[in-house]
Amino acid sequence: MKTNIHHIERAVRILVGLILVALAFVGPANKWFLLGLVPLLTGVIGWCPPYALLGISTCKKCH
Repeated sequence: MKTNIHHIERAVRILVGLILVALAFVGPANKWFLLGLVPLLTGVIGWCPPYALLGISTCKKCH
């Protein structure tokens, strides 16, 4: 697994993921907060499976 997400995109993904996961603790109980785990995890590891399948990389200097 090579990094295929630029560091700025990683930061945005982590921030969005944390916001969505935080929704689990606010408002009515639902499972939509689980959607926040996807951007959070891809941001933390720096690798996006769909990007890899499509040959996309926003991190040109990482390779």
